[in-house]
Amino acid sequence: MSAMPATSGHSAACCNLPPIVSKGYKAKGKYEEVGGYKTCTRLFTGRDANECSQDVTGPADASKAIVIIYDIFGYFEQTLQGADILAHSGEQKYKVYIPDFFKGEPCPIEWYPPDTEQKKKDLGAFFGKHPPTSASTALPGYVQAIKTQTPSIAATGVLGFCWGGKAVALAAKESSNPFAVAASVHPAMVDAADAPGIKVPFILLASGDEPAEDVKKFEDALTVPKHIETFADQIHGWMAARANLSDDRVKAEYERGYKTLLQFFGKHL
Repeated sequence: MSAMPATSGHSAACCNLPPIVSKGYKAKGKYEEVGGYKTCTRLFTGRDANECSQDVTGPADASKAIVIIYDIFGYFEQTLQGADILAHSGEQKYKVYIPDFFKGEPCPIEWYPPDTEQKKKDLGAFFGKHPPTSASTALPGYVQAIKTQTPSIAATGVLGFCWGGKAVALAAKESSNPFAVAASVHPAMVDAADAPGIKVPFILLASGDEPAEDVKKFEDALTVPKHIETFADQIHGWMAARANLSDDRVKAEYERGYKTLLQFFGKHL
């Protein structure tokens, strides 16, 4: 990785992030059933919680939530660490939900990059079985289930990575959109046609792998409060499953990316 600065400047620190763990991260939170989906939840807390398969600690009356739509690789430790950062680092209390839209069968990370014909075939079949609409159309009902199960939740935001980033754009442009703010990080299939329908504040953090022209067209088509930024020397996936946190540059930009998200959620959610 080069030391190229990200475009649009450096986000001001908005929060106190815990030290980023490069390998072997022990997730906080618990797994529970929400809206028919196994869901990994994490709750804002001022002290350490147990691992993700155990009970959570901290206030149970958080009034705001963030739903995370993972990338195609599912529950990777880099993604879970990012969820814990969102739940634990800001002044605002967030309950963070990660529904298992793949129902225990995520895409094997070994299929990426698709550098053989078999990998291309397997990835094509996976996307055919799990188009982004499979998540986006489920989100209104899922958020309603959250509010039914936890009545203290009054406002909800959404964050999607890669495949999940496309699902966020699709959900946010619909009249049924249940979210007060939306975020898309190194999104797949960026399409300016999705932007005009989006009526809530929107943040998009792109890597150097997303087509710059597509990102710019999407930005220009948005008519809502927005933050669009390209982390030009980072790869597609640097804030989720493909983050190589042993690389100091990746680690720094991973941290800065989450600070930027917290700042935007803190302002708009």
